[in-house]
This record gives sequence, C-alpha cells and structure tokens, in this order.
Amino acid sequence: MRSLFRNPLGLTGFCITFFVVSAMIVGPWISPYSPTEADYMALLAPPGWSHPFGTDSFGRDVLTRIFYGARVSFSVVTVGICAAAIIGAVAGLISAYLGGWWSGIIMRISDLLFSFPSFVLALFLMVLLGFGLANIATAIALIYIPIFTRLTRNMALLVKDEPWVQAAELLGQSTLSILGREILPNIAAPLFVQMALGLAFGIVIEAGLSFLGLGVQPPDPSLGTIMADGREYFQRSPWVLTLSGASISVALLGLNLLSDGIRDVMDPKLRARL
Repeated sequence: MRSLFRNPLGLTGFCITFFVVSAMIVGPWISPYSPTEADYMALLAPPGWSHPFGTDSFGRDVLTRIFYGARVSFSVVTVGICAAAIIGAVAGLISAYLGGWWSGIIMRISDLLFSFPSFVLALFLMVLLGFGLANIATAIALIYIPIFTRLTRNMALLVKDEPWVQAAELLGQSTLSILGREILPNIAAPLFVQMALGLAFGIVIEAGLSFLGLGVQPPDPSLGTIMADGREYFQRSPWVLTLSGASISVALLGLNLLSDGIRDVMDPKLRARL
C-alpha cells in the first residue's frame, strides 16, 4: 500500500475508487428520498439544493437512484469478476501445469467463448438465461472466464520451469501445493490488474444490458436503467442522462487508474523505477 500511495496513478485511482465506493455505501443511508417512490409534485425538477442531480419523469431523486444503482452494479459485477477470476485461474493453472488433453479441452472451450464479441455474448446469455441479478453475474463471469484462463495459462507457462518449481517437485510436494504455493503467488500481479480492469468493463456491460432492458428491471434502480429513462426526455431534461453517465465515467476512471497503479507496484521491473 505504501508503494501504491507513492505512485501518482495508483494514488489518484485509489482516491477516486474509495470516494465512489464510500458514496455507494453511505449515500443510501443519508439520502432522505426513496429510489423507487414517485413524487408527482417534483417531476423533472432541475438540479438544486433539494435535488442536487435533479429528478426524473416520476419525480424520483436522481442522485439517490444513482447511489442505489451503483450499489447494485458494483455488487453484481464484483461477484461475476471474482467468480471468473477463481474459475479462470484454476483452469489456467491446470492447463499449463498438466498439459496434454486437459490443456486441449480447456483451451478449446476458451476459444469457443472468445469467438463471440463480449457484449454480443452477454446479450445472448441474458436472452438464454432470462432477467435477474444472478443471471447478469453469470453472464459477466462467462465472458471473463476465458480471459483469466488464457492469462493464467500464459503466465504459468513462463514460471513452471523455474528453479523453485523444480525444487518443489524434487522435494515431493503435491501438485496442488506446487500450483497454490509456488506458481500462483508468482503470477498474481497480472491477475489483480485484470480484475480491476474487469470491474471497469463489467460495469459497462451491466449498464449496457440494463440500458437495453435486459438487466435490472424497473422500478429497481441501475446505472443503465437510469440512463435509459433519461434518454427519452434528454432534450427537455438533459441532467438525468448526463449526470448518470458522468457518474459511470468517474467510476471507470478510478478503476482504470487503480489498475495501472497496481500494475506498476506489483511488476518488479516497474517497481524498481518508483
């Protein structure tokens, strides 16, 4: 953490991400408004003291809905990315270390998932699985499993023949011990970077699905559904779409800068220059 705070990109990304996560957690508790109850006396009210981000066509406070929507988006994406990282890391380690027909089967499945563009695959999975938060997390996980599998496999192939791995084999350590204690800790850096990037792009995927009506369903808030509502009356009340989109941009900026900082800190070659 000290190295991360000495890195300008990492410190900036950490501060932005910390601010976003704090607002996402604390915001719903301090907001006096409900994210779903309509207020027909304040329809499309512009930003002001009582409603800093204005209201939507049902009189709902936009800032409150962004707080709740960000909580939903981050929770779903985090579950999906963590599941993809665990499954992909296990599959990649098995493919790299055991090789043979294990590697062939795992990599062919990864190639099949890679053959579809990410958002097209997400659309197909949501149509196949149906609506719901669990299905969104499943779709995001299936999109990123081949990415983590390939990354883990490529990094594991680079270190599997290193002296410390060969020494562990000569000492009679089990395959599970070698994978978990000798190989995985030495390839963890790019996996953490990919997780941070995956969170950023996962938010885009979730928002896109909700924007098209395939994700979180109204009246429950989501960053994508808020933008979809604001699209219909953008010329009259542009603040709904603009401010919700700006909130997503700030979150993505923080995660991208944080991933760059993690890469610089955890890469030995780059860390030596800090």
